[in-house]
Amino acid sequence: MKLVIVESPTKAKTISGFLSSKEYTIESSYGHVRDLPKSTLGIDVEHDFEPKYLVPKKASAQVKKLKALAKKADEIILATDEDREGEAIAWHIAQILGLGDTKGTKRIVFHEITKKAIEDALSHPRDVDMGLVDAQQARRVLDRLVGYKLSPFLWKKMSKGLSAGRVQSVALKLVVDREKEIEAFKPEEYWSISALLKKGMDELLAELWKKGGVVLDKKAITSEADATAIKKDLEGATYVVSDIQEKEAFRNPSAPFTTSTLQQESSKKLRFSAKYTMMLAQQLYEGVNLGAGQTGLITYMRTDSTNIAEEALKATKAFLTSEFGNEYAVDAPRRFKSKSKLAQEAHEAIRPTDPSRTPDDVAGYLTPQQLKVYHLIWARFVASQMPRAKFALKSIQITAQGKEGLSRHSPEERAKAEYILKANGSSMIFDGFLKVWHMKYEERTIPHLVNDEKLSLEKIEALQHFTEPPARFNEASLIKVLEENGVGRPSTYAPTLALIEERNYVEKNEDRRFRPTEIGRLVSDLLAEHFPQIVDIGFTATMEGDLDGVAEGKTSWVELIRNFYTPFAALLAEKYTEVQSQKTIEETNEVCEKCGKPMIIRRSRFGRFMACSGFPDCKNAKSLKEENPEVDVAALPCPKCTEGKVIPRRTKKKRIFYGCSRYPDCDYATWTKPGTEKPEKTEGSKSGEENIV
Repeated sequence: MKLVIVESPTKAKTISGFLSSKEYTIESSYGHVRDLPKSTLGIDVEHDFEPKYLVPKKASAQVKKLKALAKKADEIILATDEDREGEAIAWHIAQILGLGDTKGTKRIVFHEITKKAIEDALSHPRDVDMGLVDAQQARRVLDRLVGYKLSPFLWKKMSKGLSAGRVQSVALKLVVDREKEIEAFKPEEYWSISALLKKGMDELLAELWKKGGVVLDKKAITSEADATAIKKDLEGATYVVSDIQEKEAFRNPSAPFTTSTLQQESSKKLRFSAKYTMMLAQQLYEGVNLGAGQTGLITYMRTDSTNIAEEALKATKAFLTSEFGNEYAVDAPRRFKSKSKLAQEAHEAIRPTDPSRTPDDVAGYLTPQQLKVYHLIWARFVASQMPRAKFALKSIQITAQGKEGLSRHSPEERAKAEYILKANGSSMIFDGFLKVWHMKYEERTIPHLVNDEKLSLEKIEALQHFTEPPARFNEASLIKVLEENGVGRPSTYAPTLALIEERNYVEKNEDRRFRPTEIGRLVSDLLAEHFPQIVDIGFTATMEGDLDGVAEGKTSWVELIRNFYTPFAALLAEKYTEVQSQKTIEETNEVCEKCGKPMIIRRSRFGRFMACSGFPDCKNAKSLKEENPEVDVAALPCPKCTEGKVIPRRTKKKRIFYGCSRYPDCDYATWTKPGTEKPEKTEGSKSGEENIV
């Protein structure tokens, strides 16, 4: 009997459908079989940072079962996932089963759970890769040292229950720094000028582009007075077509998904969190029952590579040719270069295991959420092997000579008073990959015009705008910044974002964007001031590169940890003495109903709460309703009835709005927080957001 060990019971069930039950027994480890202890550091810093692994209580029964099966097996095959985490799990299994030297231990890897992939893997076993194991151990030890050494410092100096970590603290600082940018932002006024022109019954909307031969940038017109003067001048102008440019443009499909791009696109299109997306993707990877048994629908979902297997490329071309025709399949396969400099350990992008298995084919076997993620992966991959979309672009320039210019006789003076407006149009010639990868596209038609043709003016509009502050991060944009800066790995993005939210360091507003909590800001600022390396993007990215060096056998993981820990431990000892406690305690007028001592307000990671000053003798404590910063407003008079006050309310979906306190007698309501309204707009003005062309 050959014993094949994987991590997941679902994965085991899928593989069981491909292998003979007489020859193979497929069993799951249910994840990690050994780990560092939770109650202690578990690392011997005096002896080369040796980890002290133990079998967690929840894994003991399964470990016992694996040992019993191993005794009966003629051969043991470790078939855990192909990344560092999977390699480490394989090594830990080998250790608890007493398989001895990892050389000779049969280890197989595969990118998809299909019959052919499993059979190919069984015919090409290899040894456990100790480079990958050491890289995972180094990361685990590094994160444990930072977390278990720095967190108690935060408890002592700020509040119990706080935590710090290499990647989570960088992510938190990004959110905090963005919030500070928003708070420091000062809006700038600017104006745009547009003209509605006519040729017969056809209309054309043109934007002011140049004045006196100088291109006007977005913020060139900064006052109402300037805008009004230009508008007045143009109202009496003559308009003549002075240039027509026509050309073709192309849009190429994006690369198939990596872990981070899948999480980003799922957040934007499906509004799924990174954590939820990865859970659904794992279900699709491990296998779904399609009626004739379990099969994996997508390749391994933790990857930063955009490589595609040759067999998949051939199958995709055959599918596209038969389904849509030759014009929808590229002549030569389109290959993509991975953007990440660290994309070394993963072999393929995320793709469907069978491109001809369309979302419609599997819709009856998947949950609605699984189907949405599968459709996203399938469409992105298939589109990557389709021709680019083709568009016809037309740009029209209209020269306007205002009243001021018409009154001048000198050509030079007339040129200085000359305006040029521009109108752009586009139409699709060939949809190409957009046939399956649907994107928002607005066709803008322009009437047929010729040079020197005169146009009549219908209306001139001067619109007031204000510059907007940088947007808060959402999951997609935060993951993108982390990836672009080399912080974290495919497996860390989702748990990192979930962790900073669970720790109450950040919260999501009604637009699903992150804003730091009070305690999140305090923690981030403290770390930035006293442990700058921990929250430094460059340092964290360099560490990721060093971990890759360990995986490749170029760097000793012990030396890597020592080079970090020695100065870190010295700095930490210094800061315990140097940094003053920031445990802010507020006095109150309330008295403890249990012991009679004054009640005080303390701060925890969950916010402020009221507690007895006699703690620990008296442990009386109660919640203190925090004012939501989103609704922390002074009650202003209702602008509609003037009798009531504008107060914060919430919709059934918990979205904040502001309404009159006299409701239902007065039905005034607005989404805009009182006191944050844009400066009063002139007639015809619009906000920049409303006036997107």
